Amino acid sequence: MEMDDQSRQERLSRRDFVRRAAAGAFSTAALSGLSPRAFAAGSDKVRLGVIGCGGRGTHDSLRCLASSGNVELIAMGDMFQDRLDRCRKRLTSRPVDDSGNPTQFNVADKVKVTDDTCFVGWDAHEKVLATNVDMVILTTPPHFRPMTLKAAIEAGKHVFMEKPVAVDPVGVRSVIASSELADQKGLTIVAGTQMRRISHLVEATQRVHDGAIGTILAGQCFRLGGGMRSWGPQQRDPKWSDMEWQLRRWLFMTWLSGDFIVEMHVHNLDVMNWALGSPPIQCVALGGRQQRTEPEYGDSYDHFAVEYEYPNGVRVSYKGAQQDGISNPHYQRVVGTKGTAQLDFGRAVITGANAAEMGWDEHDPCLTQHADQIAAIRSGTRLNEGKRIAESTLTSIMGRMSAYTGRALKWDWVMKASKLDLSPPAYEFGDLPMPEVAIPGKTRLT
Repeated sequence: MEMDDQSRQERLSRRDFVRRAAAGAFSTAALSGLSPRAFAAGSDKVRLGVIGCGGRGTHDSLRCLASSGNVELIAMGDMFQDRLDRCRKRLTSRPVDDSGNPTQFNVADKVKVTDDTCFVGWDAHEKVLATNVDMVILTTPPHFRPMTLKAAIEAGKHVFMEKPVAVDPVGVRSVIASSELADQKGLTIVAGTQMRRISHLVEATQRVHDGAIGTILAGQCFRLGGGMRSWGPQQRDPKWSDMEWQLRRWLFMTWLSGDFIVEMHVHNLDVMNWALGSPPIQCVALGGRQQRTEPEYGDSYDHFAVEYEYPNGVRVSYKGAQQDGISNPHYQRVVGTKGTAQLDFGRAVITGANAAEMGWDEHDPCLTQHADQIAAIRSGTRLNEGKRIAESTLTSIMGRMSAYTGRALKWDWVMKASKLDLSPPAYEFGDLPMPEVAIPGKTRLT
């Protein structure tokens, strides 16, 4: 795909990328007074923009538009024209789900984007933020989320952002700072941790907090399976530069995704943090890759095992793998002095004196998360999940860092002192060597 930004051959550092985005968006926001209620001048209409038009961007845009009345999508931005076009077509054609199958959602009449409000390239996010959107959905690869969140908050926009929200400690600290700024501006931030809005998990976790299983002693977190066949091979187009290839194959590039323990299993570790009421205080991990040997799988591992220690000496064993042909247990369990709590996507089971079982209801958490945010925007209610999802993201990052280096790590050091920054030398299309696969005991800790 040919793009204007390629011809300009701009070289942007991570700092320049953030500064330019924030400055461009802020100049427009300054004219509108940065009021989170500005959208409501005689109307409760919420104008929506999406930054990142891949599968998740399509998923979240569809559900955000379907979650509430008087919400319109007016701007779209992506690095690549083909992905933006595919997303736009999906949203404006017959209603379909993420696999292209017919679904109950029909939001075509809420899609008000025009060719003039569809933007492609490195500065697509700037251009979306420079429109009169009230809220943006951030569904770029995770590496870019700290930057786009900062620019969006400085521009006075409400934000829905997918998890994880960073790939390194530098990014996590940026997200926390942006979340604090959002509070000062009265802006909402909602994260895509929909498991926190599943009715049976909300009820079961509250029972755990109320003492249904006694004092928590330990926990287990397993998510195995979903290997190479699940994602499929992808051939590199000879016209793609190294950078474009890595951006299109971002899921398997640690600098873009954080590896699967961060990109996907943050959901599960977030549930453990929720149940225990805190992030961990330290961890030690192992990991590696046995099936992912082809270059198209980047530098990602295919298995991790982490022991997390939480306050009061509570230890949680996490095991995650993306390998074909293995058993696929998928659960979160908390063990207490009076029983256990199994906190799964489909149901929750509490054993012991306060035994109970709670199953799935008709409440769709992927709709609820957007409906909650739209309602908060209209009422001016504080709703800011930024720091919480930043801490769960760092929980995942800390486990990956320990596995990659072979070093035991403490939360305070990773949060406050680590200088790990996975940014590329420049944001431009061209040569970009494939990152080396981490080797425990040899990969340096930073």
